[in-house]
Amino acid sequence: MNNPIKAIVLAAGKGSRLQTEGCELPKVMRQALGKPLLHYVLRAISFIDKKDTVIVVGYKKEDIINEFGDYIFAYQHEQLGTGHAVMSAENELAGFSGTVLVCYGDMPMLKRETYEALIAMHFEQNNACTILTGTSDDNLPYGRIVRDENNEFLRVVEDRDCDEQQKKIKELNSGVYVFNAAKLFPALKKLKNNNSQGEYYLTDVPDILLGQGEKIGICMRELGSEIIGVNTLEQLTQVETLLREAN
Repeated sequence: MNNPIKAIVLAAGKGSRLQTEGCELPKVMRQALGKPLLHYVLRAISFIDKKDTVIVVGYKKEDIINEFGDYIFAYQHEQLGTGHAVMSAENELAGFSGTVLVCYGDMPMLKRETYEALIAMHFEQNNACTILTGTSDDNLPYGRIVRDENNEFLRVVEDRDCDEQQKKIKELNSGVYVFNAAKLFPALKKLKNNNSQGEYYLTDVPDILLGQGEKIGICMRELGSEIIGVNTLEQLTQVETLLREAN
């Protein structure tokens, strides 16, 4: 890892479906085996220096800052989507033209070797963006990867927008990406929020870059339970069981 690389970890969410009586922690601070979900993510990407890791915080940000104070923080003032969350970190990456890993603080199962394989492919192929995709036996409402006739990336279709044929696609978008920083932030400025949620989606950035003639790579792996993001109490229990089995 001789190339300059930084990370943006998205951790601003409230996690409404994880809120229980007497517990109003930010989603990434919910615990599995006695440690916050965010702990496992930061451990997996610890090959990137803390001073080069920007955690995007929002809801009850003090809880996260107090726990992980030796990292860099960016504040997402409003929850306007994943693209907007990454935009919130632009100042912290000002002047940086290297490589940026974008990942999620609520995905504790992703392994270091998976992140490293994604980054290695990005460098090898000299992509503007490399997407981590995978298969999983878990029934997850993730976007599907649509490829063209040459088996190259065409677009991401969100689960709720999939037609019957697209629903059958087994290749899921993990939501984890590696970008060329110099190309990421200009593309973010072109995002539109003309969707049912009124949000700016990071999933639209590869489409924008592709439309500009940039090279988009796909790192496809059999991710299994690694791809699980914790959104519900059931998933929190599932992840805790998996972590226990892994230890």
